[in-house]
Amino acid sequence: MSYSTAHSLRSVTLDDVRGAQKMLMGVARVTAMESSRHLSQLVGAPVHFKCENLQRTGSFKLRGAYIRIAGLLPEERAAGVVAASAGNHAQGVALASALLGVRATVFMPKGAPLPKVSATRDYGAQVRLHGQVVDETLAAAQEYAEHTGAVFIHPFDHPDIIAGQGTVGLEILEQCPEVGTILVGIGGGGLAAGIAVAVKALRPDVRIVGVQAAGAAAYPPSLDAGRPVTLANPTTMADGIKVGRPGVVPFGIVRELLDEVRTVTEDQLSAALLLCLERAKLVVEPAGASPVAALLGDPGPLPGPVVAVLSGGNVDPVLLQRVLRHGMTAQGRYLAVRLRLTDRPGALATLLGVLSAADANVLDVSHVRTDPRLGLTEVEVELHLETRGPAHCTELGHALREAGYTVLD
Repeated sequence: MSYSTAHSLRSVTLDDVRGAQKMLMGVARVTAMESSRHLSQLVGAPVHFKCENLQRTGSFKLRGAYIRIAGLLPEERAAGVVAASAGNHAQGVALASALLGVRATVFMPKGAPLPKVSATRDYGAQVRLHGQVVDETLAAAQEYAEHTGAVFIHPFDHPDIIAGQGTVGLEILEQCPEVGTILVGIGGGGLAAGIAVAVKALRPDVRIVGVQAAGAAAYPPSLDAGRPVTLANPTTMADGIKVGRPGVVPFGIVRELLDEVRTVTEDQLSAALLLCLERAKLVVEPAGASPVAALLGDPGPLPGPVVAVLSGGNVDPVLLQRVLRHGMTAQGRYLAVRLRLTDRPGALATLLGVLSAADANVLDVSHVRTDPRLGLTEVEVELHLETRGPAHCTELGHALREAGYTVLD
């Protein structure tokens, strides 16, 4: 499947997706479908995870990248390819290019997670760091393509990419034929559009829900306007869906075929990542956890069974540490308290005794003695505590007040 610029807006069909599925045999894995008892109880219907976080390169992106590059003409392959990505598309293009014997250059934002940059290089691509957000990086890659003749492999705005990503939808129908709802994260829209093309052609009754991070939600205003709208400053920890403008090709499909687009908060993303790790034993990046975040935020009645697409698992360990702490805080399982003590021997030990009696696990303690707000014999103490949930946090507050301590704001 190769398309010229003149045909770049053509519709993607079920036959395109089926053709992509044949081409991907032996290249992309048929990823597992795992059930979630916790979410099933919350939603009131069976909930399953489609584990694209376990795909080669750690995300669904290999599917579309391989189909796009495999469809190039010989002279196009000889010129090499260029791509832009925060990480997942970069790795997909790098591996697909290596498998097909094509030279690849990949532009990545300067703040891209180091593991994603290293993995892209390890797959054989030349990496260039440019810009702060994906849209700036995209512009640099397109300029490179114009100057060198390399073929630009767009992360989402091309029919081949959408057809490749749509194979996820075919697998969902094969693994869960009775599926009633599919939730999928949306950045530029390639994955959601591909799944919608495949699923709606075979099962038009299936409800398809797109999920965006609230700080990078370009689709709701775009759908309202009837055309792609650019966000001025998209912000979210979910770099995989941090896209400031929908793709033209996926936008048309999303507008026609998706039933709903929801947004989720950073707290909900953190809680979803934590749930995947603790309950499902799955490492998922924030973008991949966005469908789970949508279920946590609004588990209201959905036609079941429900399939949440975990689109990727390439999370920076540093970000994972921060997100887990954030998720624990959002669930009331991590508490920071600040209070003042009389600076005398045994004062801290007495405080720790109160916390121990209340069954709080002290993770960290810091002292401040030189603040001008403090009296001559005062010391300010900040403690980071691991707790069992919101009710336990409330109990700790009561225990501290009963012991005579005043918790500072």
